[in-house]
Amino acid sequence: MLKKFIVAAAMLFTAVTGANAADFGTEAEAKAMADKAAAHMKSAGFDPAIKDFMAPGGAWHDRDLYVFVFDLSGKTIAHGAKASLVGRDLSGLRDVDGKLFVQEMTKISSDGWVDYKWQNPTTKAVEPKTSYIIRVADHIVGVGAYKR
Repeated sequence: MLKKFIVAAAMLFTAVTGANAADFGTEAEAKAMADKAAAHMKSAGFDPAIKDFMAPGGAWHDRDLYVFVFDLSGKTIAHGAKASLVGRDLSGLRDVDGKLFVQEMTKISSDGWVDYKWQNPTTKAVEPKTSYIIRVADHIVGVGAYKR
């Protein structure tokens, strides 16, 4: 019975939103993009990489996946989904559950995952998200996937 309910709910979600699994990035794809972004920042240089990450519709945007970069104080350097966040200090930003997720991200010394809730640019709903974070010198580079 529960299985039938879950299948029916998934079908309803797809019918209402027009979305299917292929419309959303996965955790593996987020990690792969973050790895590529960190390598790009190291090889191309900081300023060219930031410009590339911010280019709408460019190689660093894939469905609901995008690159973001913070300095270690929590200031937004690049944000592929919301350019209006660039230049803003988000160190005190809390998700809907009160989690200081940007602070958690900036404390990563090498690489790792951070879970939080954030607005999905595709669905416009606040959803659970996990982001893979990589420390590159005095910055963190991240890409997150919304949990399904």
